[in-house]
Amino acid sequence: MQEEIIIIGSGPAGHTAAIYLGRAERKPLMFEGFMAGGIAAGGQLTTTGIVENFPGFPDGITGNKLMEQMREQALKNSARIVTETVLAVDFSKRPFSLTLEGGEKAEAKSIIIATGATAKTLNIPGSKEFWQKGISACAVCDGALPIFRNKTIAVIGGGDTAMEEAEHLSKFAKEVIIIHRRDKLRASLIMQERIKNNPKIKIMWNCVPVELKGSKFLESAILQNTRTNEKNELEISGLFYAIGHSPNTGFLGNQLKLDEQGFIITQPGSTKTSVDGVFAAGDVQSPHHRQAIIAAGSGCLAALECDEYLH
Repeated sequence: MQEEIIIIGSGPAGHTAAIYLGRAERKPLMFEGFMAGGIAAGGQLTTTGIVENFPGFPDGITGNKLMEQMREQALKNSARIVTETVLAVDFSKRPFSLTLEGGEKAEAKSIIIATGATAKTLNIPGSKEFWQKGISACAVCDGALPIFRNKTIAVIGGGDTAMEEAEHLSKFAKEVIIIHRRDKLRASLIMQERIKNNPKIKIMWNCVPVELKGSKFLESAILQNTRTNEKNELEISGLFYAIGHSPNTGFLGNQLKLDEQGFIITQPGSTKTSVDGVFAAGDVQSPHHRQAIIAAGSGCLAALECDEYLH
């Protein structure tokens, strides 16, 4: 059976697109994925605690609850949702063809890709145990939470993202420590200068965390010197990964134009990809910012452009 529109992915971008297309009586079909990229349906927000910066929730809302409500709203607006992962696509002919995890095929006149990006983390003892219990990958999302305020916080990384995260965290933390495995930062000179001039930020060179410890919440990190292998324990109340994100685009098989990191390239100010009739929204086409409200906005744009395309 051929669909008009298939949405791949189920984060804020995918559900917003589904809501708009459902209201336009397009009856979109969404494949929300089953642990695609190692994350439950709903995307990165399902791994987030309290979300305090999404408009309309003055008292905050958990990431899980926010995604549950978006999913419910999509269903109420005639979207159909299937909990299955898309393994491969064929955009070389029309209708477009998708191969599902169970081996079934699906076809559609147009596709919206909203599969997001997964934060890179370190596979070390304590990393999973203290996730959202002192460990995060988004300073803008979580930095202002009470567990981090006026505490010593660490940031892992050496690029611009790590510097931006550290600078943002310095507004709330007592002290921010950047942990970097080399003796030189990759960040731009202007960002390095800003970090140097911030009295609340310091850098620990030639170090990597090898274990994270605590009781209910993160309390310390065991650091190993990359030159001497010497270990020491650093007392911290928070740890933020700033070592990049991996876009969930492996299933595309290079059928769309991607940037060097693997993010989908879209036309400026648009969600249109290199294939006519295929659109991309959210973190999968936006390597910067990674905010739920931005993803939702691009999902809306994808829905409007997709509807115009079908007209």
